[in-house]
Amino acid sequence: MKAATYHRYGGPEVVSITEMPRPTPGENEVLIKVHASTVSAGDWRLRSLEVPRGFGLAVRAFAGWSRPRQPVLGGDAAGVIVEKGAGVQGWGIGDAVVAYPSAKMGGHAEYLLMPAKGILALKPERLSFAEAAAIPFGGLTALEFLCDKGRLKAGEKVLIVGASGAVGSAAVQLARHLGAEVTAVCSGANAALVKDLGAAHVVDYKAHDLADLAARFDIILDTTETAPWSRVRHLLTRRGRLLVVSGGLGSMVRMLFNRRIIGGVSMGSTEGLERLMQLVKEGAFFPLIDRGYAFEQVARAHAHVDTGRKTGAVVLAMLPEQQAAGAHTAHLE
Repeated sequence: MKAATYHRYGGPEVVSITEMPRPTPGENEVLIKVHASTVSAGDWRLRSLEVPRGFGLAVRAFAGWSRPRQPVLGGDAAGVIVEKGAGVQGWGIGDAVVAYPSAKMGGHAEYLLMPAKGILALKPERLSFAEAAAIPFGGLTALEFLCDKGRLKAGEKVLIVGASGAVGSAAVQLARHLGAEVTAVCSGANAALVKDLGAAHVVDYKAHDLADLAARFDIILDTTETAPWSRVRHLLTRRGRLLVVSGGLGSMVRMLFNRRIIGGVSMGSTEGLERLMQLVKEGAFFPLIDRGYAFEQVARAHAHVDTGRKTGAVVLAMLPEQQAAGAHTAHLE
């Protein structure tokens, strides 16, 4: 099978298309023919080793000290089950699914092996495979931080920093759906887009200093490492929480002494993915896609993510017909 692999850390040029053996499912595994995946911030960090300050050694210990232990990136995928192990129940050949291998990676290949009890869900018919692949990374992270970690309640005021990214755009929609009043922080160019997603107010970070806001918030969700406690604590209500999706070692240390700073790694869950799929069916959630690339253009997709200026997800289409179509999306380049 063809796979996008990397064997050393570095820029987009370290990723190339190579041939690998097609995996064979074990007794409790399914083999998915991948139609689409995404190049996420997680892929960027593992490939480049550009991680929050203080986490370089930990990431190397996990990913591989001198070179990558897992040569195939891709923490999410959408495709069709083509083989399954003898012990697999509940899944059938031909099922169209959304998969979230997360840190185990492997989605940037023609075939992905997943545990039958892994983070899998049926793909809603209203979604293309490209749209479905754009959901897990941003959607599951936003859902876990807002609901499980932040315990968001209806009527609360939420400030989302980095509202046009994959996590931020999902958080805007989910917070609005849960009954919160959302203020989104993004560039002025994306103001109309995040309002369309459900933001009641938009702050252009290029024109206004976040720290000068007069409003107070019950939750601040920081996806960009630009809203540390020292900068935004005065923007929180008495019981307000700062949710740190991306932060350095300093933020992690402060969490030990301040229960109002909440962070950690988003693990995702089958229940969470199924909940997102149900919201899609109800018309309450839809993935934001920046643009799509053909599988052979994987290095270009990484280069775009490296700019730090993407809006939503960057889709990697394994099959030519899987272009990123839908609301707030762009066509394959």
